Amino acid sequence: MKVAITGGTGFIGQAVTNELIANGHQVFILTRNKANKQEKEQLYFVEWLKEGSFPEKELDGIDAIINLAGENLNSGRWTPDKKEKIMDSRITATRETIRIINAMENKPEVLINGSAVGFYGTSFTKTFTESYDEPGEDFLADVVVRWEQEAMKAPSKTRVVCTRFGVVLDTDEGALQKMLLPFKLFVGGKLGTGEQWMSWVHIEDVAKALSYCIENKDIHGPVNITAPNPQKMKDFGKTLAHVLHRPFWAPVPSTLLHIGLGEMSVLVLDGQHVYPQKLIDNNYSFNHPDLQEAFEDLFKTES
Repeated sequence: MKVAITGGTGFIGQAVTNELIANGHQVFILTRNKANKQEKEQLYFVEWLKEGSFPEKELDGIDAIINLAGENLNSGRWTPDKKEKIMDSRITATRETIRIINAMENKPEVLINGSAVGFYGTSFTKTFTESYDEPGEDFLADVVVRWEQEAMKAPSKTRVVCTRFGVVLDTDEGALQKMLLPFKLFVGGKLGTGEQWMSWVHIEDVAKALSYCIENKDIHGPVNITAPNPQKMKDFGKTLAHVLHRPFWAPVPSTLLHIGLGEMSVLVLDGQHVYPQKLIDNNYSFNHPDLQEAFEDLFKTES
């Protein structure tokens, strides 16, 4: 297959690219500047979101587009300017993706549009599957609703899958990387009450699940990309401490996190119990369904 990826240089994009290339597919990464990019066998770069660029000419006839472009949620406080970038970057990239598809004579069979479990809002008691269609009322839910609405404007010939990512576990980037320092300094502990849910997924399963959604024509609409065993934050932390052979004892009060992170504290203080019903129903087999095993796999090079 020929697959185009926006946001292909991000940590999820890189993992998906490696997965696709390993399975013999050709990958076309959309970038604002390809002058400093090194092409190689099966990997190509196409300029987009740049005056004078017409990526549809180079991409006509591809099999799939994966849209992962957007401002990083985890970098910096959510100031009004930051929140505007979070929203606008996703809307702009998705609108341009739809424009490209519409401009193609031979349209892709499927659009995989990145999304997030933030759609559901937060809850200590509910379990959310893809059949739950009432969005939350916070900022992240609003972002996801508008993001997915843009993706659903794709032409009818193109199947649309909105992959709602949970907390993606990877030791190099993402939320886990930010959690590691206190544990490595022997001061790790629960964040807030510890009762909030953490719907997590190993980076390897993210890459494999996106590839699976491309290949499985029965999958469409929202798809939860989370492991089938969410954990409460206190248990998540205890498991992390166990695998790292570190103590788990110094709780961080919610008030301090609110002060330090501002509105972004919702990412660690609130959560949702999300279950990947569509992947399970479509016989996707997780490589890492168990949290302790997932941590052990991620940290095996450090042991």
